[in-house]
Amino acid sequence: MKSRQPDPLRLDMAAFASDGGQLAGDWPGAELSRLAESQTPPQDLALAAVAWQAAGERRAVTGSDAEIWLTLTARTRAWLTCQRCLQPYELPLAVVDKRVRFVRGESQAEALDAEIEEDVLALPRSLDLRELIEDELLLALPIVPRHDGACPQPLPLPVDDLDGEGDDEPAAGGRPNPFAALQALKKGKPD
Repeated sequence: MKSRQPDPLRLDMAAFASDGGQLAGDWPGAELSRLAESQTPPQDLALAAVAWQAAGERRAVTGSDAEIWLTLTARTRAWLTCQRCLQPYELPLAVVDKRVRFVRGESQAEALDAEIEEDVLALPRSLDLRELIEDELLLALPIVPRHDGACPQPLPLPVDDLDGEGDDEPAAGGRPNPFAALQALKKGKPD
């Protein structure tokens, strides 16, 4: 059985901006495959839908071509694994009023990207809006996911480390414990 691939939402960005176009909608969370793959929801839990809006704008500039702009907003909830306690947690994820300026070519995009704060992209013939929104949501994910503040369930220590003893014993596989020498120095006895 083939999995259903969503049709991309393709825009002629120049025409969309010239018309002052506006679009909005919701996508099932599972349809944004790269975002879905980066999540770790609890078993049997569906991914949250992504609510989004897009607005195009064409700004007249004296002495040059009109500028083409796109404003994006997207919201969802993502399930991530906390890197402190290794438990899943839900994180509100939002891209709010992300402004993207489109220019005529890659070289112009690179030059302007270094000069202005807004994102700059080369104007494509056809823009895949779904892919662009998914990219922005992926960029909004934390690099190191973790609960805000204290974790609800701290990671338990291994039983043999609770008393601080047993460090002189060989590690698994018969190799000496790499921290045994440090522990011996700390206690003042030679290795």
